[in-house]
Amino acid sequence: MNFAAALRRDLAERARKFAQSEALPHALSYGQVPIVCFAPYENDSRHGNFLPGSYQAIRGNRMWDRRLAKVHPQGRRSLPNREPGRWMELDSCTSSDALLMNIFCHPSVSRDDRVRALLGAEPGLSPCFGYKARVPLANGRFDRTEVDLRVGDLLIEAKLTESDFQSATKVVLRAYRDFSDVFDDQQLPQRGERYLSYQLLRNVLAAYALQCSFCVLIDARRPDLADAWYAVMKCVKPVALRTELRMSTWQEVAHAAPPKLRVFLSAKYGIES
Repeated sequence: MNFAAALRRDLAERARKFAQSEALPHALSYGQVPIVCFAPYENDSRHGNFLPGSYQAIRGNRMWDRRLAKVHPQGRRSLPNREPGRWMELDSCTSSDALLMNIFCHPSVSRDDRVRALLGAEPGLSPCFGYKARVPLANGRFDRTEVDLRVGDLLIEAKLTESDFQSATKVVLRAYRDFSDVFDDQQLPQRGERYLSYQLLRNVLAAYALQCSFCVLIDARRPDLADAWYAVMKCVKPVALRTELRMSTWQEVAHAAPPKLRVFLSAKYGIES
């Protein structure tokens, strides 16, 4: 079963109904399974892909607001022209970054530590989205790996409808300084001359270098991503590092979320606590 495609269809249908019921500005992508992209209101008072409280908090924080400016990579080819402006990546109903910001930028989540406690994050610290981690290479340089979210000493990789965690050639992974110290490379998931789950491997290396913990945040409807993560975890050699690796689901987060956010996650994403 293609879990990613099934979830993508479900989210698209929910987003279409949500946009119509709330009379939100939006457009449908071209293709067999049209994806809903929401546009901000002309006066910028609201954005259909975000809870109002989360959106206002994002717009009021310069660092968070910069995330909204990520241009949609397929916007020109797969979506109708938007006047004025261009489609952004976080306009899409399938954006895991938008879902992440909806939760962690919500004022109630900032005041209540239950979501942070669930994931093992320190209370009272401001989230940093798109954190540029400096992962050491064997040649003395650094790879500026982008981590979806950093809260204190916790790194988070968030996924929703992405097909997998990508792959990379073995040459690329072996160029990291700590690769052989961290992983049993013989047991790592691989295909030919490529290692699978490249994003996970980079994030684990980032956690090791920064002495951080690392959490993968996925949808409970994606057992394929959970299997991919466990396949990587069992290949981590340092015991101390392995104890700092974990996985959680959006559904578990919803259970810890405040009521208004929980209702939104259920209606728009089908994420039930």
